[in-house]
Amino acid sequence: MRRAGVGAVVVAVVTWGIAQVWWAPAVNAHCDAIDGPVVTEAVAALERSDVTPLLKWVAPEHEDEIRAVFKRTLAVRGQGADAKELADTLLFETLVRLHRAGEGAPYTGLKPAGHVDPALAAADQAIAAGTADQLARELGLAAERGVKERFERVLAARKYKDQSVEAGRKYVAAYVLFVHYVEGLHVRLRGGASRAHGDGRHEGEGHGS
Repeated sequence: MRRAGVGAVVVAVVTWGIAQVWWAPAVNAHCDAIDGPVVTEAVAALERSDVTPLLKWVAPEHEDEIRAVFKRTLAVRGQGADAKELADTLLFETLVRLHRAGEGAPYTGLKPAGHVDPALAAADQAIAAGTADQLARELGLAAERGVKERFERVLAARKYKDQSVEAGRKYVAAYVLFVHYVEGLHVRLRGGASRAHGDGRHEGEGHGS
């Protein structure tokens, strides 16, 4: 079988690194964090008394519910600090819940600030900066290190694999970890892995939190 060149492998690794950010497991999703993009935009929308920016986060069938909750929130916010906090929280929870429902993901409550995965925070920073160059470099290097580290373990274990059953098992364990890691990269590149939020209905249409 013809092997890919080193350049092609590096390109594949960088591409995989970027894919990991957008297709990360749901546990790493940041749309449900207080300092995530959804709640952050909700705070700004309340300050401007304009619900329109929030509608893009939900499916069309959920727009009316967001409009209604937003309207009630504005009406209640002026009744004191406690009322404001409760009303704002209700809006945040509703918006995040409906956003995740539209992505086919469960809602497990709002997460505190600082919960955002560093990789996802870096992705948001790249968008804000208008360039993904640094993000791609860092992710590419991380994935490259992952491949090389597992590969070196396989080579080291292979030297002694026939000396004893125990040594052979160590080689097999290292081999399995390596090939599964590479297989995972390949699956991601082919788009065969499940997306972070459901069936990929919004793929290519916006946020992939």
